[in-house]
Amino acid sequence: MKKNVILVFLFLLSLNGVFAQTKEYRMEFKSGKELQKFLTYSKKSYPLVSAHRGGPTVGFPENCTPTFANTIQYNPAIIETDIALSKDSVLVMMHDDKLDRTTTGTGLIGNYTYKELQEFYLEDTQGNPTPYKIETLDEVLQWGKGKVIYTLDVKRGVPMQKVIDAVRRNKAEAYSVIITYNANQAAEVARLAPDLMISVSARGKEDVERMEALGVKAEKMVAFVGTSDPKPEVYAYLHSRSIACILGTMGNIDKSAAANGDGLYYQLIANGATVLSSDRSKEAGIQLAKYAKDNKLRSKHIKEVVVKK
Repeated sequence: MKKNVILVFLFLLSLNGVFAQTKEYRMEFKSGKELQKFLTYSKKSYPLVSAHRGGPTVGFPENCTPTFANTIQYNPAIIETDIALSKDSVLVMMHDDKLDRTTTGTGLIGNYTYKELQEFYLEDTQGNPTPYKIETLDEVLQWGKGKVIYTLDVKRGVPMQKVIDAVRRNKAEAYSVIITYNANQAAEVARLAPDLMISVSARGKEDVERMEALGVKAEKMVAFVGTSDPKPEVYAYLHSRSIACILGTMGNIDKSAAANGDGLYYQLIANGATVLSSDRSKEAGIQLAKYAKDNKLRSKHIKEVVVKK
């Protein structure tokens, strides 16, 4: 009898493993126009965290889909992710020029073909090897549909046209934003893909007007305003143009929040930011969810989904 009870207990445990569930916070847009409307600033804009490099943590490396999936278990997220180029011109997900910091490999990523890169494993934030390997942009874009918004950071030497071609190939226009760092880069994206949303570096009227003169439309802009809280007049001008603002908290602001309290993230949204790009996406996300609840902000594009593991 005792043996039968043990067997039943083990069977129930196995069922629990098979049917284990978790939840994900997903975002879905049917078209680029829907994404544009969502990212256009208004007083009802839903505040979002942007997980810097996808939200790496212990067990989960930078720039790979298992990490992205872990991130959206806690809050809806924009996923900021980095694109590099292999020796044989495959678009792969990597921040650094070298493999040493984030993988079991060494040397320049551009010295390896994609096949050769598959010999290495990604390492987590503690430098521990994980089961995960370097992914392609195609794989990442395919995974993200109906789950996240991507902000795609195109590293130096990567042709912008190749990235745009990948977005087209994967029909990812409805959830992809291209990151640019200056007016000329923004103009290049606007020329190559006038329908895509662009993350631009803008701290006010002069920056916006310079890009407009080069053919970048304000309605396609999401403004990265830097890594320190800008003056109120910066937010006032950008909001007057219906341009949402991304504030980079990675670095000093994240450190300040960790030391002095996560309520800082709440205040930064109240000050005028719409998106916080953070290395502490879970903690920031909790405060942004509180801000949204307190201000009765909702979006039909954000859903909580139960996922079987």
